[in-house]
Amino acid sequence: MFLAVAGLMAISAQNAVAQDSTQTDEQNVATEQVAAEEAAEPTAADPFSASSDEPVYQQIKTKFIEGGPEFMATVILCLILGLAIAIERIIYLNLATTKNEKLVADLEEALKAGGVEKAKDLCRDTRGPVASIFYEGLSRYDQGLENVEKAITSYGSVQMGKLESGLSWIALFIALAPMLGFLGTVIGMVGAFDAIEAAGDISPTVVAGGIKVALITTIAGLIVAIILQIFYNYIVAKIDSIVSDMESASIDFVDVLSQYKK
Repeated sequence: MFLAVAGLMAISAQNAVAQDSTQTDEQNVATEQVAAEEAAEPTAADPFSASSDEPVYQQIKTKFIEGGPEFMATVILCLILGLAIAIERIIYLNLATTKNEKLVADLEEALKAGGVEKAKDLCRDTRGPVASIFYEGLSRYDQGLENVEKAITSYGSVQMGKLESGLSWIALFIALAPMLGFLGTVIGMVGAFDAIEAAGDISPTVVAGGIKVALITTIAGLIVAIILQIFYNYIVAKIDSIVSDMESASIDFVDVLSQYKK
């Protein structure tokens, strides 16, 4: 009897273990199926998953259309014109940058070798505002050093005006781009309030369009102003450096002429 009871208990224990393992396997399979289904379904928490596959230029084009072509076009026009002037100024200033110390040394050798006329030929063949200033000074060498200094000062102001040409237009576009963006903001908000008045409701779907136009135009205007401001500051710093070198080279030039006269 004892052996019979023990056998029954062993058989029942094995059946219970088998049932538990079967239930565990079924639960694991069900869990894996649920996880697979969740992975296959698109997640609603990632609203940018569809737009992230689009190229950057396509996203910019979309935002340009959403912001309103009439305002976005004017902001982009400010960027294009401002960049065109800035690039032209940068090229001009880089071409105007010369090695003034070498020019002064070559000028001194030319004065010793061939006199004022050879020095004038050297300045004529050298590009840059410093060489032009030296040429004007040499042209009045026979009138005395005082007149040479006056000519250098006067023509230096002319060359400085040429270096600063176009900066006022860049400054205008820097101020104009955010103003156009803010104008689009105001008009977009007015459109949003008109939509609220017409619908008699202040739900987000009614005002979303006008607010989107307002924000996009403002962002575009600020981005354009930031880009042009960086170029503007670089150009101003470049002009200051060239003017400082011009003043230093002019002093050395007058010293060379005074020594040559002696």
